[in-house]
Amino acid sequence: MGAQVQGKSLLAANWKMNPVSAPAAAELVRGVMPAAEAHKDHVEVVICPPFPWLLGVAELLDNTTVELGAQDCFWEDAGPYTGEVSAAMLHGWCHWVIVGHSERRLSFGETDEHVARKAAAALACGLEVIVCVGELSEHFEAGKSEEIVTAQVHASLAGCAADDSARLVIAYEPVWAIGSGKNADPEHAYKTMRLIRSVVGQMIGAGAAKKVRVLYGGSVTAANVESYVELPLCDGCLVGGASLKSDEFTKMIEVTAEVYGHRA
Repeated sequence: MGAQVQGKSLLAANWKMNPVSAPAAAELVRGVMPAAEAHKDHVEVVICPPFPWLLGVAELLDNTTVELGAQDCFWEDAGPYTGEVSAAMLHGWCHWVIVGHSERRLSFGETDEHVARKAAAALACGLEVIVCVGELSEHFEAGKSEEIVTAQVHASLAGCAADDSARLVIAYEPVWAIGSGKNADPEHAYKTMRLIRSVVGQMIGAGAAKKVRVLYGGSVTAANVESYVELPLCDGCLVGGASLKSDEFTKMIEVTAEVYGHRA
């Protein structure tokens, strides 16, 4: 089951459009580095800052076990696409990239087809990719979570193959939970992550699907992270607001390391 077989969890920090200065970004990295390095045997930490801070953060992460990720990418390598950053540009100094986050889908009109093209381009460039899926509140309330998530996984992974499985991560982020302070019930999260792994297995094969890691995201905090990382099918968490507080994210690393340390 992905990272669990390796005895290591994945915690990815999505800073979104924060912080507003390079010194603040550097301070945040330095704040979480001690915990990340201390618990590297059980927790793989990825930091995804805004594009302007990528280079500075990359320098701080050099010769450490913490990996750098971007929050988005474009599917063409180069061309007349003002404001875009391609996966090819990220390759070489950025290890990870997030695609399909609900904020990209909702605020910028990204479709499942866009997400699929971005994921395929990033994988082709050698990046590890976190593909986000999740239902809206109206879908959840109408009992359509399974239908929506299944459709998103099918469409968003259309360009992926079994050979990509070890570099592919699916983050289940119920849209109604992101930034709302309302995290999903662990039982609901478990059922949905089990569904995701099943759908991935149907698409690229059961053996390959075991290598794909599945994360939970959506108002994850130090107070509730244990209830997710202890789930049998959860390989870690994609963390938003809580990752902007070094003491909070440090606590999340420590709690996750303790859970995975007991499994070793």
